[in-house]
Formats: sequence, structure tokens, C-alpha cells
Amino acid sequence: MVEFKIVVNDTKTGKSHNILVSGHHANSLIGKKINDEVDGIFVSLPGYKLQITGGTDKNGFPMRKDLSGTIRRRLLLSESLGFKPKDSGVRKKKSVRGNTINQEVVQINMKVVKHSSRPIEDIIKVEEKKEEGKKEEQE
Repeated sequence: MVEFKIVVNDTKTGKSHNILVSGHHANSLIGKKINDEVDGIFVSLPGYKLQITGGTDKNGFPMRKDLSGTIRRRLLLSESLGFKPKDSGVRKKKSVRGNTINQEVVQINMKVVKHSSRPIEDIIKVEEKKEEGKKEEQE
């Protein structure tokens, strides 16, 4: 079963929200690429439109939008995503992940493109209350 940690950046307030996604909603995100727009229903945010901005795989390697596919590659990088040199002109080989989401990706970063009438905080609080109720019933 695939499970993703989704970090949603609210562009109005500047806050980030962590959301766990599993099941068929997580499976629907597999195959999406960086800069693709996704309906918020997949991330338990109905009425929102989200854009994928990046992510990391299970070993912490970042996704790059200019590397196509799902593979991990070692690229010679200058100052860019995945490498921040202390001196100018330094290049280094670093491992990075491709721009397509697969089962090895753990975290997906998204930003809000289209807002809903309800704020994200209210929707997340309602979801947490539902999950707490389910845990109490199981115990």
C-alpha cells in the first residue's frame, strides 16, 4: 500500500500543512509529474486545485523537474536544486530523483493554485476529528 506525506503550501497565508494520503487517493498520484495540477480531493482538500512542486524519495534524494522519468541518477550539478556550493564555480556529482511520482517517493510538495471558500485549517481539523473517533472505536 502506497502512502505519501503531502506538504501543501497555502500561498495566501504562507503556511504549510502536512497531510498523510494513502489508499486509492495515493495511487491516483502515481505517474503525475512536477508542475502537474491535481484536484484537491486526492489530498482531502475538496474545492482546491494544487500544483506539484517537488518531493523526495525514501532515501531523501530530491526530485528535479528537468530529469524525466522515475529513476535516480547521479548528475554533475552546479548551484541548483540538490546542491548548494560554498564557493562559486564548484560542481559536484549528486544523486537526484526524476520528475515523475512513483512508489519510492515518500514526500510530495504542493502549492495551492485555486482556493476554496473554506480555509485549509478548518478542513484539516475536521479530518483529524474523524480519525480520532475511528481510533477510539477500535480500542
